[in-house]
Amino acid sequence: MRLPAIAVATTGRRLGAEALGTFLLVFGGVGTALVAADVGGDHAPILSVGYLGVALAFGLALLIGSYVFGPISGGHFNPAVTLGLAAAGRFTWISVPSYIFAQLVGGVGASSVLLAIVSSKEGALEHARARGFASNGYGIGDFGSPHGFSLSGVALTEFVVTAILVYVVIGMTSRTANRGLAGLVVGFTLIVIHLVSIPIDNGSANPARSLATAVYGGGGAFGEVWAFILFPVAGALAAGVSWRFIGGKD
Repeated sequence: MRLPAIAVATTGRRLGAEALGTFLLVFGGVGTALVAADVGGDHAPILSVGYLGVALAFGLALLIGSYVFGPISGGHFNPAVTLGLAAAGRFTWISVPSYIFAQLVGGVGASSVLLAIVSSKEGALEHARARGFASNGYGIGDFGSPHGFSLSGVALTEFVVTAILVYVVIGMTSRTANRGLAGLVVGFTLIVIHLVSIPIDNGSANPARSLATAVYGGGGAFGEVWAFILFPVAGALAAGVSWRFIGGKD
C-alpha cells in the first residue's frame, strides 16, 4: 500500500524495500507456522499458537513492513497486490516485472533462512518437509488442504480473499482515505482473511509466499503451487479492474 513518502526513492531503493518487506512477511508468517503453530510434545496445547497465532503473525508482519518499507516502495510485498494496483491504474505496468522479481527474491530468501534455522535441530527439517514446509495445498494428502478442501473450494477461497485484500489496499491508499492508517487496516485485513483461509489451504493470497515455501516443500507441494499463483492473480486483477467502476478515478 502506498503510504506518505518521505522522499522520492530510486528504483534500487524501491526494489530493495519490496524485497525486505516480503522477506519480513514470509519470515514472520511462515516462520510462525513452522516452529510455533504446533510445537508437539506434552506441552503442545500450552505452547502452540495454532491458526490464530499464524494469522496474527502474517498480519502483524505486513503491518510492520508497511510502515517501515511502505514509504519507500509503496509496500506491496505481494505480486497479486502489484498486479491489482496496476489493473486499477494505480501503478505503472512497466514497473510490475521488477517489483515481482524483488518480491520473489525476498520470499525465497526468507524461506531459505527458515530452512537453515529448522535444519539446526535434529529431525526438524525432515518433519517440516514431510508436512510440506508450510506450503499451500488442496485435496487430501501430505501436501494438501489441512482439512481436505478440494481444488474448487481452494480456488474460490484464494480468488475471494485476494480480491478483498486488493480492494482494501486500493481503498486505503486513495486520495480521500486516511493513508496514515493504511498499514494498520491492511494488516488487520490480512489477519481476517488468514483466519478463513488457513484451515482451507494454509492461507496464501500471495504467490511470493506460496512459491517461497513450495521450493522447499517437496515435489507434492511444488506440483500444487500453480493454483496459488493463478487464483490469487485472477482475484487481484478482477478487483483492480472492477475498482475502476466502483471507486472511479483517483
